[in-house]
Amino acid sequence: MRLIIAEKPSMARAIAAALPGAPRKQEGAIAAGDTLVTWCLGHLLEQAPPDAYDPALKQWRLDTLPILPERWKLTPRPKARGQLAVIRRLLKQAREVVHAGDPDREGQLLVQEVIEHLGWKGPVLRLLVSDLNRPAVQRALARLEDNARYRPLYRAAECRARADWLYGINLTRAWTLTGRQAGHDGVLSVGRVQTPVLGLVVRRDAEIRDFTPRPFFVLWADLAVAQGRLRAWWAPGEGHPLDDQGRLLERAPAATLAERLPGAEGRLTALATQEKRQPAPLPYSLSALQVDAARRYGLSAKAVLDTCQALYERHQLITYPRSDCRYLPEEHFAAARATLEGACRADDTLSRWLAGADFSRRSRAWNDKQVGAHHALAPTGRHMEPARLSATEANVYRLIARNVLAQFYPALSTREVKAEFTILDERFRARGQEILEAGWKPLFTTRDEAPPLPPLTEGEACRVDETGVEDRETRPPEPFTDASLIKAMMNIARYVEDPAVRRTLREHDGLGTEATRAGIIETLVERGYLVRRAKALRATRLGSALIASLPEAAGRPERTALWEQRLSAIAEATAEPAPFLAELVEDLRRLLAHADAAGLKRALAEARGEEAQAAPARGTRRGGRSRTLNQSAKGSRRATQRRTS
Repeated sequence: MRLIIAEKPSMARAIAAALPGAPRKQEGAIAAGDTLVTWCLGHLLEQAPPDAYDPALKQWRLDTLPILPERWKLTPRPKARGQLAVIRRLLKQAREVVHAGDPDREGQLLVQEVIEHLGWKGPVLRLLVSDLNRPAVQRALARLEDNARYRPLYRAAECRARADWLYGINLTRAWTLTGRQAGHDGVLSVGRVQTPVLGLVVRRDAEIRDFTPRPFFVLWADLAVAQGRLRAWWAPGEGHPLDDQGRLLERAPAATLAERLPGAEGRLTALATQEKRQPAPLPYSLSALQVDAARRYGLSAKAVLDTCQALYERHQLITYPRSDCRYLPEEHFAAARATLEGACRADDTLSRWLAGADFSRRSRAWNDKQVGAHHALAPTGRHMEPARLSATEANVYRLIARNVLAQFYPALSTREVKAEFTILDERFRARGQEILEAGWKPLFTTRDEAPPLPPLTEGEACRVDETGVEDRETRPPEPFTDASLIKAMMNIARYVEDPAVRRTLREHDGLGTEATRAGIIETLVERGYLVRRAKALRATRLGSALIASLPEAAGRPERTALWEQRLSAIAEATAEPAPFLAELVEDLRRLLAHADAAGLKRALAEARGEEAQAAPARGTRRGGRSRTLNQSAKGSRRATQRRTS
C-alpha cells in the first residue's frame, strides 16, 4: 500500500480525487485503489518545552539561562494526538510513503518531521502540488521525486525551528524576569523576527514624535507659450538660502521675484524629451499582493492571507498562495488562454479585461530560471461563481487575475518632457507626460501620472501671466500601515545602517517569509506591542519600552536578515546547521548579559511619559491610555505558551 501524507485535509481530498478509482473515506484517511491518503493538521509536532529536558526548568529563573538542549525533542501538539495515532497505524501497513507537504520550507518540515518522529525507514517520494484542481494534481502525481532531494530544505527548516526556540525561550525568560523586578506583571516576549519588526515601528514613531517641521517656500509662474499654457516652478540658485534638497528657506526672495514676474517675457532655453516603455507589473507574490490589497481595499496582511487560503483551498480558484515568487513556469504559457478564459468569463470586470488580451504576447513573467519551489499566484482556470465569493474574496481574486491578464497587454508607452525657461535671468522648470499607448495601464488605474505639456520648441518665447508663492512645511514620515510594514519587511536592506551588510542583503532581502509576515504583525498586536489606529500601526508604551531595554542589535533587522541568508545556504546544501547554531549560542550569551531590571524600569517610565505627552496631540479619548496598557498586559499573558519567533 502507498501512503500519501498531505499537509492538511483539503490537500488530501484534492489528491484522493485525482487518483484512479472512487475515493472511500476511512478513519483519518481516504482510500483510492491501492493508495491511502492521510493528512496532518498543520504542525502535529512542536519543539518540546524546557521542562521536557529537565523538570527543574519549569520554574523561570535567571540562573538557569541559557537553556541549551543537548538532544532535541519534539512533542505532539495537544489536539494532534489522534491524527498522529492514525498516521502511526497507517505507516505500519505501508510499503512506500509520499510526502505531500506544501512546496516550501515549512511544508517540507511539517510532514517530514512526522515521518521521522514515527520511525519510518522505508522509501519516501515527494509530491509537489501548487494547484488543487484535479488536472494539476494529476500532473503532479505523474512527476513524483525522491524526497532525499529535499533533505537540505528540511534541515534548514529544522535549524530555523531550533534557532527560534533558543532565541525566543532564553530572551523571553530573561526579559520577563527582569521585567518583574522592574515592576511589570506579564510576559515580555522576544523573538528573532517579531522584535526587529517591532523595532521598525518604534523607531518610526520616534521619528514622527521628534520631528520638527521647517517652513519652506515655492514660487510658481503660469506661462503663455506658442501653443498653450503651462505652470513652471522657480529653481532658485546657490545664492539663496536653501536646504540640502534645494528648498527655499526664506519667503522674501520668492515674494520679491513674484512681484517682478507678471508680464515678463523669457525663452525656453532647454528641452528634453524621452520615450519610455514600461512592461506590465509581474504576477503577485503573497507579500506584493498584501501590499496592493492593503492600499486598495484597506485589508490587513492577515486578512489577505486568510482570503488567499480560502480561494486556494475552499474555492480552488488560485494556485498555492504562500509564494515569494513573481514569475510563472514557461510550460504554463501554452495553457494561459484556456486558463484565463475559464477563470474570468463569469465576472464583468475580468471578462472586459479578458477581451482586450492578446495571447500571442509573451511577457517576461514566463521564466523557469526565476521559479523555485513555487511560482507566482495565478488563477487555476476553475470557473468562478461570483455568488459563492464574499466581497473581499472577489476583490482579491480580481487582483490576482488582473496581474496575470496584464501579461497579455502591450507595454505602457509614454513620452516625458522636461522644459527649462529663463525669465529675468532666473530658471523655471516644468515637466509633463504624454501617454502614447496605454497598454496595461487601464487595468490598474485611469489616472494619468502627470498632465501633458503643450507642444514646445526649444528657443520659443514665453510670457508670465500669473504667479504665486506657496508657504509649505516639511512633513514627518508617515506612520507604518499594514501595507508599508509588509513592504519594509520585504525590502529590509533599506533599514540597515551598515553599508557592507546592506550590500550583502540586497540579494537576500526579507524579514520573515511570505507565510509568516502577516502573522508576525498580528502577533505584535495581540501581545500588546502594537495597536491599530485607523490604518496606522503604532507602538504601545510596552512595545516602546521593550525595544528601549533590549540591546540595540536585538531590535534591528540585521541579525534576522543574515539568519535568512544562512538558512538559505543550508537549504541549498552549501552550509551546515551546526556552525550556525554554535554561533547563535555565543550570540545569546552576549545578549543575556544585557538583561537589566534598572534599565527596563527606566525604559517603562520614559515610555509612559512619552505616551502621555503624545496623547493630547493625537486626540486620545479619556481612559484610552489605560485601555491600551490593559490590552498590553493581557496580550503579554496570552503569549506565555506561544512560540516566540
